[in-house]
Amino acid sequence: MIVTDRFVFLHLHKSGGTFVNECLLRFVPGAHEIGYHLPRQRIPAPAASLPVLGFVRNPWSYYVSWHAFQSARPQPNALYRVTSDDGRLDFKGTITNLLELASDEARLDRLLAELPPEYGNRGINLPGFALAPIRGSGLGFYSYLYRYLFGADDAQLAVGRMEHLREELPAMLEATGQPVSDEMRAFIAEAAPLNTTPHARYTDYYDDELRERVAGSDATVIARHGYRFGG
Repeated sequence: MIVTDRFVFLHLHKSGGTFVNECLLRFVPGAHEIGYHLPRQRIPAPAASLPVLGFVRNPWSYYVSWHAFQSARPQPNALYRVTSDDGRLDFKGTITNLLELASDEARLDRLLAELPPEYGNRGINLPGFALAPIRGSGLGFYSYLYRYLFGADDAQLAVGRMEHLREELPAMLEATGQPVSDEMRAFIAEAAPLNTTPHARYTDYYDDELRERVAGSDATVIARHGYRFGG
């Protein structure tokens, strides 16, 4: 979470937030970071009335990026360990379990027991109490994260698409009254992406069944932001 005098930026997991954080901390006077991946409800009271900015990602792409990152780590996080059966499952099996967390009572209970009890300052930063309301929600994991992070969709919230971040971010900032200097504009347009994970085209990871599972589980995000598979 980045707090400034004019707006608050919320960092949705693996959705371009590291790049935006670096940009804001470098170019916006007075911008400061409060925690990591913290939700809207944790915005400090003095900043609670400010506009809220964020970015979202195509859910099909998100799951590929998340899996590629976690499966390559020597010590993956609890979310990956539990949904992949400690690394024994492939991409389809792992993502199927991740999509079904809301209804898989036993797996969710195991995961909640392994998640930290409080917020920290690294990784996905999702304590057990923050994930527990996914139970029975019918939401896919990414849609749940989206709702958990951004809260109500209202006039104070502006969420851009990560795929168009370089084009959308300057206009989003200017809409809050934040000046965008030439140096900042050049950084947004030209700086290398940050915290990326190498993987093949995300469409290559899906068969028809898993593609449709994501379409159903993450329908809220897909519809709200006009996503489609392959687009």
